[in-house]
Amino acid sequence: MSELSTTTLFDKPDAKLGSQVHAAATIVDGLQINNWDRNVLEELRAGGISGVNATCAVWEGPADTLKAIGDWYQLAAKNPDLMVLAQTSEEIRQAKIDQRIAVLLGFQNTSSFGDDFRMVEVFHRLGVKVAQLTYNIQNLVGGACYEPEDSGLTRFGRTIVSEMNRVGMLIDLSHVGNRTSLDAVEASVAPIAITHSNPTWFVENPRNKPDEVIRAVTDAGGMLGCCLYPLVIGGKKTTLDQFCQMIARLVDELGPERVGLGSDCTRNWDTEYVGYLRNGRWQAEGETKATWPEWPEWFVGPEDFPRLTDGLLKVGLDETTVRGVLGENWLNLFDDVFTGREV
Repeated sequence: MSELSTTTLFDKPDAKLGSQVHAAATIVDGLQINNWDRNVLEELRAGGISGVNATCAVWEGPADTLKAIGDWYQLAAKNPDLMVLAQTSEEIRQAKIDQRIAVLLGFQNTSSFGDDFRMVEVFHRLGVKVAQLTYNIQNLVGGACYEPEDSGLTRFGRTIVSEMNRVGMLIDLSHVGNRTSLDAVEASVAPIAITHSNPTWFVENPRNKPDEVIRAVTDAGGMLGCCLYPLVIGGKKTTLDQFCQMIARLVDELGPERVGLGSDCTRNWDTEYVGYLRNGRWQAEGETKATWPEWPEWFVGPEDFPRLTDGLLKVGLDETTVRGVLGENWLNLFDDVFTGREV
């Protein structure tokens, strides 16, 4: 981790200012992968979140993904006072007014497309607005962050990128290998995103991104969603001050419009699911049973988003920049990408 302040708690943050900024902001989380139910939705509303990229598939193929989307339709039907399935940034802005959560369905892998590029449009029509190209291992599209050798974007991967550009589905590179990420930036005619990762200068981890990848994404009009998952922030010992100083440095280096948040919240899961996330169906679970990492005390779930607002103000970011990081930058990116591109 870089040499940042070791302050654990801020002296006396201006709680009134933080509350005002938080209430005024349209807050969008770049990614959450919860086991969704009404209680989790209540947590998001308590944290002031108006929009979220909600993972509905990771390892699932087309058939299982359809079932997962069906579950989301049912959840929305049963909780209309709390949520709406959204396909535009305007629906997120309206959800802010209505005090509801606008859910953008997202994939953390392209396994849901199988080997058929036409599935991109099919799932887009069903409401999927974001898809990560790979999840930790090589797939038909390209290489992943934990592969010892990154293949780069495959021929099929270039077709998928083109189709996602055409229909208006945001490309996500968070778990994607660095070579494949650079290939995707070059191939895409629309801006793309890293929805939930941090720079390797903050924490050296395969899930984080080197400057070369981050700058390629942001120079092409995309965004970095700074992630709160313990493995990519350095564990529970990392302080709110350190996390917010990281964001302040990124704002300075990349521009205030290129930085957002992607918490990677994992609410309401048991330990069996973390094993499934890490291993899918491609390998047996190892000798040591997988467990969830411990979150820092200042952020354990969506209800803690107001602390991030206070922290960002405390490190000296102005109110306009803080509102951008909290969600308005995501909205601007969605405005651009979701319209689709002629390819």
